[in-house]
Amino acid sequence: MFAYIVRRLLYALPILIGVNLITFALFFVVNSPDDMARMHLGVKRVTPEAIERWKAERGYDRPLFVNTHADGTQKLTDTIFFDNSLRMFAFDFGRADDGRDIAQEIRDRMRPSLAIALPTFVLGLFVSVSFALMLVFFRASYLDFWGVVLCVAMMSISSLFYIIGGQWLVSKVWALVPISGYAPGLDAARFLVLPVLISIVAGIGANARWYRTIFLEEISKDYVRTARAKGLSELAVLFRHVLKNAMIPILTGVVVVIPLLFMGSLIVESFFGIPGLGSYTIDAINAQDFAVVRAMVFIGSVLYIVGLLLTDISYTLVDPRVRLE
Repeated sequence: MFAYIVRRLLYALPILIGVNLITFALFFVVNSPDDMARMHLGVKRVTPEAIERWKAERGYDRPLFVNTHADGTQKLTDTIFFDNSLRMFAFDFGRADDGRDIAQEIRDRMRPSLAIALPTFVLGLFVSVSFALMLVFFRASYLDFWGVVLCVAMMSISSLFYIIGGQWLVSKVWALVPISGYAPGLDAARFLVLPVLISIVAGIGANARWYRTIFLEEISKDYVRTARAKGLSELAVLFRHVLKNAMIPILTGVVVVIPLLFMGSLIVESFFGIPGLGSYTIDAINAQDFAVVRAMVFIGSVLYIVGLLLTDISYTLVDPRVRLE
């Protein structure tokens, strides 16, 4: 297994370089360093000298990919792409355009993101799996039929509807929790209840329908009929056999999501004013802060690759027959 992990990590290097290259190209195709300087300096202070000074302070006064004025390897190393990309592999993200340290901002904003993501992930998984098992237990009945109809209806509704509707009903009409905002410490709980609840409700439809499909596929197999023939109850068959053997496809989706929990939710954090990594990314895009956008895309790519690796490793824990070579 160790050789497999090392090989997968080596495969990840060209992927990360490619993702970084695509992000860099897309960002600078849309906005040149001169455009970025004009936007940050403002209309009143835009002069050619001010633009050149702003670019020099941030290292944007060099060529993007190839420095034709340099000699040897400096043609590639003395460029904006190389200087900003190489140190990211050491997780040195530098500073944002406003001068703040990006790594420190990520550490500070990770806590609010996890405060929303972890309860949403754990409770959402429990509710969706439980609801799917209930539908399978009452399969081919009216409860199963209307449960599937409810799942399809819920997954067809945009998450924005749940957010806006939840804010209006729970915060404005019932006045149970604040409509948005955040507070440190235990006071954060009253700001997090609504976004966590809305995130769980918004994901029940798609997740429960997916888990129901997995359980129905397992329940039609020969080992389930054998278990019933031995006299096991339907509940024992579901929990002791079907749920256990359905863990591999469930883990495929679950383990990949775990690293992405650190990235936060772009929509939820923006609507509820949570100072997490999701809102940090949205603010950086609006401000055209390439350093922050590049750092968040790089971290997201690393976490996704780690999630895929964890998925493969989890297979061996669930099913000893799986071998990683």
